[in-house]
Amino acid sequence: MQGTIIGEDDADIGTKITDNNGVEHQIEMHKNSGEIYAHEQDGYPDKAAKRTAEGNEHVEQARRFARYYVYVDRGYDTVPSTDHPERINAVRLAIQELSDAEFETLFGELHTQMLSYHDTVDRAIPIPSEAAGPDSVFYRQNVYLGIDPLDTDIVADAADIASAYDLDLSDETLARSLDDLSTATIEDWRSVTDEITERATEGEIEPGSGLYIDAVSSLYASYLDDHSDVTVTDPATDPFERAPDTLIELPPVDPGPLAEFRDYLDHHLKCQIRDCFVGMGIEPPEQFRVLGNGRLKATVAYTLLDIYPEYHDPQNQELLGKC
Repeated sequence: MQGTIIGEDDADIGTKITDNNGVEHQIEMHKNSGEIYAHEQDGYPDKAAKRTAEGNEHVEQARRFARYYVYVDRGYDTVPSTDHPERINAVRLAIQELSDAEFETLFGELHTQMLSYHDTVDRAIPIPSEAAGPDSVFYRQNVYLGIDPLDTDIVADAADIASAYDLDLSDETLARSLDDLSTATIEDWRSVTDEITERATEGEIEPGSGLYIDAVSSLYASYLDDHSDVTVTDPATDPFERAPDTLIELPPVDPGPLAEFRDYLDHHLKCQIRDCFVGMGIEPPEQFRVLGNGRLKATVAYTLLDIYPEYHDPQNQELLGKC
């Protein structure tokens, strides 16, 4: 895959992408969202219904790569958060910093759900009745990052932002309940947070710097039905209206004790990062050339499309020596 920026204005940016078949794609998108509004190519039928499954995947690879190329080359926030390898890795590193008690509080429900397939424990949520079978279900949890401005490389800027609102980042206000603060003070802190977050998304904070796991959703599921169609349920609770920074999506493998599950979750996120790069038609960095379950949509692609090896199979003998 190769990319070039071919034009840019205040709102939009255009790219030329050459895919792994040598087909050229001209892809244009909005810089503030990554929404693609124009895509021309001359190597596959224009209508998706007339393409082969592999042809559709090459077109999708070009679109994913274009968004990532713009992000890397220009720093614009054009990659969806749950398909963003750097953001997923930031979540992975933040999980490593959790204490055992914090990890259990956030991910104990997911561990119990998976354990229920292999031991006598109560499930957090029932197996969807429409699923093709108990093993056709993947269990999901949305994960949200927070930013500690006192632990980033823009701490001085963050302090300046806060002082503009007559607030002190080191003040005891940070440790007080929202119930104790006036509406005006809460709004001022919200403004401070918004400005710090904006600087983070503009690339002024290194990935992983000052980031922590802020919250997770309740457990929910995605599953394959008898027709191999994917259905996604809704979480009973989700702390934010924004897109999550990472989406955990696990099959009901035996998680083992909580400490082993923690290692498995780390590996799962590495597999997700692998899936991001493979789905763009490029080779993952060496650290993420691993085998195992990542996202369900990638597992389906590895299973159905001949252009991909079966990266989701941890026992794939053909690939074991290459990862």
